[in-house]
Amino acid sequence: MAAALINGISVTYDDRGDARRRDDVVLLVHGHPFNRSMWRPQYDAIVDAGWRAIVPDLRGYGETTVVPGKTTLDVFARDLAALLDDLGIDTVVIGGLSMGGQIVMEFVRLFPHRVRGLLLAATFPQADTAEAKVARLAMAERLVREGMNGYASEVLPKMIAPRNIEALPCVAAQVMTMMRTTDPEGAAAALRGRVERQGYEAVLAEVAVPALVVRGSEDAFTSLAQAEGMHALLRHSQLLLMNGVGHMPNLERTPEFNAALVQFLTRVTGAAL
Repeated sequence: MAAALINGISVTYDDRGDARRRDDVVLLVHGHPFNRSMWRPQYDAIVDAGWRAIVPDLRGYGETTVVPGKTTLDVFARDLAALLDDLGIDTVVIGGLSMGGQIVMEFVRLFPHRVRGLLLAATFPQADTAEAKVARLAMAERLVREGMNGYASEVLPKMIAPRNIEALPCVAAQVMTMMRTTDPEGAAAALRGRVERQGYEAVLAEVAVPALVVRGSEDAFTSLAQAEGMHALLRHSQLLLMNGVGHMPNLERTPEFNAALVQFLTRVTGAAL
């Protein structure tokens, strides 16, 4: 674990692999309402493949500074860019899950020259509908008012496939712990900012680097059509559909996810030759 003072906050992050490496770096972005620990099952696979892994807690989450109010996706993306600057890293393979995937798309919009490859898991590029905006803003107020416990209990069967709650009790426990320990103010700030995002379809259509799109068959938050749509927009993408998996494919089916990730990194390396 390490920390960096950037953009007026302290960002906590994990840095695995050869710290002298400035190329062949993977930057992973967690979803809401999680923290960087959701990516730990991927660390060894990334490092064993010869890459360095940088995995931060986002502003308002985990051990990074909580900033109440509203955090828009461009703020998250600029925090990531500033962290890379602090580490002397120019380009990365960047990956994200759920909200993290949308932050990744915003990063691509702002800093396309810094992206060597793109991993989008359990996410979608569309802007919120008017109805979704109302629901997201209401949830932000609820989290501040009530805390995370009730929300976490309600949403667990949507975060991971219901069958996996019993089949993978350690995964269920990890997901619950991440959700319950998230600061409500940080989570609410992200929800308020997320409703202001624009759609990223045009951004994805301009991506010229290798990409990997991942969706679980039982994902309650993203649809097959959305995953296929991203795959169609991304000219050099592969689509991984994982059966019996919910919104957390990297945790629910780690060996399969890691194998696809390593294969993807090999493809990125080949594209750079």
